[in-house]
Amino acid sequence: MTRTEKSLYDRLGGYDVIAAFMTDYISRIRADPQFARFGGGRGNDKKKKDVQLNIDYMCKVTGGTNYYMGRDMKTTHGGLAITGAEWKANMRYMEEALDKYAIPEREKQEVLTLVEEMRRDIVEK
Repeated sequence: MTRTEKSLYDRLGGYDVIAAFMTDYISRIRADPQFARFGGGRGNDKKKKDVQLNIDYMCKVTGGTNYYMGRDMKTTHGGLAITGAEWKANMRYMEEALDKYAIPEREKQEVLTLVEEMRRDIVEK
């Protein structure tokens, strides 16, 4: 990023836009039966907190100034035995959420690249 170029956070539209597409993304995952095992035993308050952590994380990694209170991706997802097939669905849902909110192609690809970089810490072999 050059000094005159805006951060990805700013180019996406800031907090409100990121919150919208991240909430949509999480809703898509929660609606998919293959991900049901990740939501068991969580009350509504915990589910809301999880959405907020995802929003905060995306804001932070795209250049926002907010504080992310969550753990690193490896710790957060360790032991969940997330598969390559689940990862592929995850990426599809992220792309669909970005498309729903008409994120421009350049920024969409940057977000997808950021998420794909998390794969090594999330998918277990």
